Amino acid sequence: MVLWASAFVGIRAAAPHFTPGSLALGRLLAGAVTLLIMMVVSRQGLPPRAAWPGIAISGVVWFGVYNVALNWGEELVDAGTAAMLVNIGPAVMALLAGWLLREGFPPRLLAGMAVSFAGTVVVGFSMSGNGQASVLGVVLCLVAAVTYAAGVVAQKPALKHATALQATTFGCVIGAVACLPFAGQLVQDVAKAPLAITLNVVYLGVFPTAIAFTTWAYALARTTAGRMGSTTYVVPAIVVLMSWILLGEVPGWLTLIGGALCLAGVAVSRSRPAVRTAAPATPPAHPDRAVS
Repeated sequence: MVLWASAFVGIRAAAPHFTPGSLALGRLLAGAVTLLIMMVVSRQGLPPRAAWPGIAISGVVWFGVYNVALNWGEELVDAGTAAMLVNIGPAVMALLAGWLLREGFPPRLLAGMAVSFAGTVVVGFSMSGNGQASVLGVVLCLVAAVTYAAGVVAQKPALKHATALQATTFGCVIGAVACLPFAGQLVQDVAKAPLAITLNVVYLGVFPTAIAFTTWAYALARTTAGRMGSTTYVVPAIVVLMSWILLGEVPGWLTLIGGALCLAGVAVSRSRPAVRTAAPATPPAHPDRAVS
């Protein structure tokens, strides 16, 4: 979650120098190279055939379409609006997982997500500028939210057959292939961009993509998609904290309250009902016992 939170800062920094498509391709190429090296070092081969449908779908819609839509959307709307819209994703994920993966709709999960989303709205409102947003930007952020949710739900069954590293590596490779039409623009952007910005794109590929997506897949294989999705609501709170520490952007009280709501909602969604222990049985009465 910390690495994913840092990606929002990195995307905003690269946006003036890279188009949405070239930024997505550059990030995915850096991530794919890193992941393939990790595959060679760990001596893992190709995933089983049963894992490929989920890997392919997540690769196209999550690694590919999501990244392009998010990059483009963040150019057209302010950070607060983008955060609110993209964070519809976990709610969509819970609904899809409950329906397609038969995970059900646990009340605590739904309640916690509602609290977290309210916190996201508060954070987004506090970070918004003049309150105006591009219609196209809003649509792109919604596309990012839906493709993110769909990609996770598609990846979950694949993790029954493939390791987290296999699923992430080949999902990233497929996403990079899907973004190859932006290769020409990527070459032009790299030639013009400052070295520090290009290195920032490499950072996005190595850390928020290769490492963070792999650790996400590892955790996703061990819990439900709905519960994992709810944990992403900590990202707005982490972004606020990182901006405070690294950029000196002191958050207002409204932002802090929203971040606290995000964390509280995650705590609720990840909690489990208390297990009630049965009271010891009371010895039965003996009305027919003789009275002396």
